[in-house]
Amino acid sequence: MDREEKDYVLEKIMIEYGNELVRLAFSYVKDAESAKDLVQNTFIKCYKNLDSYRYDAQIKTWLYRITINECKDYLKSWNYRMVQVKSFVNETAKSILPSTEKTVIDKYNNDEIKDTIFSLPKVYREVIYLYYYDSLKAEEIAEVLDIPVNTVKTRLRRAKHRLELMMKEAEFSGR
Repeated sequence: MDREEKDYVLEKIMIEYGNELVRLAFSYVKDAESAKDLVQNTFIKCYKNLDSYRYDAQIKTWLYRITINECKDYLKSWNYRMVQVKSFVNETAKSILPSTEKTVIDKYNNDEIKDTIFSLPKVYREVIYLYYYDSLKAEEIAEVLDIPVNTVKTRLRRAKHRLELMMKEAEFSGR
């Protein structure tokens, strides 16, 4: 594949999958700018390895796999840990300042659901995200995460059960 062809293919890939890869990365790192940077790294790796790409997997699952690996590497990095410390300090400072009641009420429902999902262990959070937010089938999730399909189904069932219990508990406690 010559350079022009690679440039063309990469451009099409970026247009078609860019937004969903950013959402996927965000589900891991929970920071929009970091998610965009990680997806940029995904596209760089994609471009470099386009010649060696084997067409035995869908390009989408290949990109998901690269993005997830980028996210996992990032979450282990020193940079991420420093960002977390700064974020904690900023959030603590913001929580001291009073917020308006309307903003809290408007954001409550969506934030509660997101927070509940983000509070799940990673193995459950990633299958829930891929299944509900990216509309992947269990077989595609298995390929992306490199786990058996039955493991995906088990994790989905357990994640749904945990979410149900967490929502009931939140409702019961009158949050």
